[in-house]
Amino acid sequence: MQSFIIRQIRERMPLVHCITNYVTVNDVANVLLAVGARPIMADDPAEAAEITALCAGLCLNIGTLNERTIPSMLAAGKAARALGRPVVLDPVGAGASRLRTETALRIMDEVHPAAVRGNISEIRTLAAGSGRTQGVDAAAADAVTEENLAACADFVRAFAARAGTIVAVTGAIDLVTDGARCYAVRSGRPEMGCVTGTGCQLSSLLTAALAAAPADALAAAAAATALMGVAGEQAWTHMAAHEGNASYRTHIIDAVDGMTDETLAAAMRVTEL
Repeated sequence: MQSFIIRQIRERMPLVHCITNYVTVNDVANVLLAVGARPIMADDPAEAAEITALCAGLCLNIGTLNERTIPSMLAAGKAARALGRPVVLDPVGAGASRLRTETALRIMDEVHPAAVRGNISEIRTLAAGSGRTQGVDAAAADAVTEENLAACADFVRAFAARAGTIVAVTGAIDLVTDGARCYAVRSGRPEMGCVTGTGCQLSSLLTAALAAAPADALAAAAAATALMGVAGEQAWTHMAAHEGNASYRTHIIDAVDGMTDETLAAAMRVTEL
């Protein structure tokens, strides 16, 4: 897979509107700056749609959902789609509560996002219309492995085709599909799961990638997914013996900042299924 996604983002510097969660909002802003995009966060219903109209893409993350932000997400999402701007949905914890599940399904139905990025349990919840997860982590029984890779790819591909969206499932092996073609991304490190917000950061990177490279959205999404994984790998090589997950978080953002398309192409492990 050939991609010049980093160069495209840095040349176009898309303004990305993120209605995201307060746990990881700072890291989301910084990773967007690191890749060359420009973040803006506005979650009040009085301005959400207006801000979206200024932006090249919109990222909706339901990680700390509340009744005030739901109308903001819907209004901003509809404004973005009316303007032809990509919307990325991160259905954090879908299946953990009725509010999260119903809101994620409502965004799917009313906004029709260009891409959905989540763990396999969250995606299964969206596909089934209901589910039960333990918090925001994927259930161990759902994990994508080498042994069940083909079956998981078939499931994700079918859901993407039915929903008319790109689906990026992230975990030990990532799957990115538009319902026809499907990429497996094996970049990354398990330690990334000990840093809160790496998935949120990836969802924002996906938004920037789709905004900067709309002509080949699937390749852009796969490249952005690989970018996050490779950044995690490179960041780990800079860890000192005394450093922990807070340092690792910083090293990951630094790795995105220093990444080039050439470095990414040489390091990423992406295969088409």
